[in-house]
Amino acid sequence: MTVVMVFLAVIAVIIAWWLAQQRLASKPWLEVGHTHDHRGIEPVPAAKIGLGVFLAVVGALFTLFISAYFMRMASSDWSPMPLPRFLWINTGVLVLSSVTLHWAKVEAERRNDEAARTSLLVALAAGLAFLVGQLFAWRALSSAGYLLSGNPANSFFYMITGMHGLHIVGGLAALGRVALRTWDAPIDRRTRLAIGLCATYWHFMLAVWVVLFALFSGWANDVVDLCRQLLT
Repeated sequence: MTVVMVFLAVIAVIIAWWLAQQRLASKPWLEVGHTHDHRGIEPVPAAKIGLGVFLAVVGALFTLFISAYFMRMASSDWSPMPLPRFLWINTGVLVLSSVTLHWAKVEAERRNDEAARTSLLVALAAGLAFLVGQLFAWRALSSAGYLLSGNPANSFFYMITGMHGLHIVGGLAALGRVALRTWDAPIDRRTRLAIGLCATYWHFMLAVWVVLFALFSGWANDVVDLCRQLLT
């Protein structure tokens, strides 16, 4: 229960900070005619608020998965499975996708449409490569005898990585739609907002994957033990 509360608290702080930054980023006092009138503050777009709520729900979902993983590890029938080396490559590919998507956001804000389009395509290709890499990792594990029903550790690995992959698929669908929108049209304000939302979602899914990677590799166990020692 302590682990769940810590993860939920961290997620809540991140989401609250991100939403606050959206409003604090505007500086109406620097605009002409709004020196003393704060009524000119532009409200946070509903899409940003909706994304923040959705990410909070997704974060809570993965927190529950992680908590169940830790609790199930204490069972006598738990047998850890080896971490496929291919997951290291997949992690690097997902980092590349996140970085290029952030660069697309930056270039779109600079009104550099051509560079933004290129970055979007690279991010989209890297995201697809990540999914293909995950399938290769699954195939390598199943070929080695680590089947879904063979052990609780195997079941958790396939379930959690599969759930993460589904969220990546959803992100790729949104990203592909934005890329098509920018293909033969200038990047307007609405499209820049969409690119920014895709970047935020992608960074969040990268953060989730890093936590999951640490979990499967065993690094997270040391962190949990340290937290328990500090709380006791």
